[in-house]
Amino acid sequence: MKRYFQHKPENLINITKIVTVNKLSLDKNFIFRGESHDFWEIVYVDKESVICTADSRIINLKEGELLFHKPGEFHSLAANGYSQSSVYIISFVCKSAAMKFFEEKKLAPNKNFSKYIHSIFDEGARTFDIPFTDPKLKKMALREEPSLGGGQIIKNYLEIFLINLLRFYTETESGNETFLPVSKLSSKPVDEVMKILKENVNGNLSIDEICSKTSYGRAYLFRAFKAETGKSIIEHFIELKIEKAKQLILENKLSVKEIAAELSFNEPNYFTKTFKRVTGLTPSLYRKTARQLFLRKEDGK
Repeated sequence: MKRYFQHKPENLINITKIVTVNKLSLDKNFIFRGESHDFWEIVYVDKESVICTADSRIINLKEGELLFHKPGEFHSLAANGYSQSSVYIISFVCKSAAMKFFEEKKLAPNKNFSKYIHSIFDEGARTFDIPFTDPKLKKMALREEPSLGGGQIIKNYLEIFLINLLRFYTETESGNETFLPVSKLSSKPVDEVMKILKENVNGNLSIDEICSKTSYGRAYLFRAFKAETGKSIIEHFIELKIEKAKQLILENKLSVKEIAAELSFNEPNYFTKTFKRVTGLTPSLYRKTARQLFLRKEDGK
C-alpha cells in the first residue's frame, strides 16, 4: 500500500476571537477621546485622512493607509478638521508571536490590499447586526439568520490579510530575512546596536563607528538588525531621534530650532522635513494637535 505523508499546517497567524468589524463615516470635527483594551485593533482609512494617537505618538493616517494598535495601547481618533472621512475598524484577539511585527506600525500597502478589508467588512455585515456608524461599538450581535460559517470566513480573511502583509513587507527575491529560524540568528549584536543608538540619540553616529564599538562586520550587522527589526540601523536611529523630539515638543520648553540643534540636525528645515516624513505632521502641527488631543484626554472634556 502506498504511504502518504501528512503535513500539519503552520499557524503563523492564529486569530482566536473577532471583537468588532466596523465602518465609520466621520464628520470633519469628529473626535473620539480614546481607549485601551487587551486585543489588537486595525484602523484603515478608506477616504480622506484622520489623525490617530497611540500612547504618546500622533499619526496622520491618509487614504489607503492602515495603523495597528497593539493590546494595552491607549489610542484615540479624530477627523482632519476640513473634510468628511471614512474608516474601517477591525479588532480581534491574536496571541501569535508573528504579530510583534505589527507593533507600532503604520503601513501603506498597494491598493490590492483594500480588497481584503472590504471582504472582511462585507462578511461582517452578512454575519452580524452592526450599527456601522457607532464609534463606541463594544459588542456585535449575530443576525437572526447569519451567513453560514460567517465568523470562520471573517477569521480566515483576516488571517490571510495579515499573512500577505507580512509577505509584502518582509520577503525579498532572496527569501525572507525578517522571519528567520531562531537558530540562524543571534539577537546579541542587535541588542548591542540598540544600546549604542539609544546612548547616542542626541549625537551623530556612522556605521563604521557602530561596527567598531560592537566588533561586528557591516554586512552581518545590517542583516541581523534588518532581520530582527524590519528596519535599517540608520532608519531606526532616525526614528529614535524623532521619538526624542516628540518628548521635547510636548515638554514645550524648546523651540523647533533648539530641538533640531539638541538632536544634532544640521539644519532646522531638514529636521522639519524628517519629522514630517516619519510622523506625517510638522513639529508645529504636532505640538498643536498634541495639546488638543492629550489635554482633552487629561481634562475629560
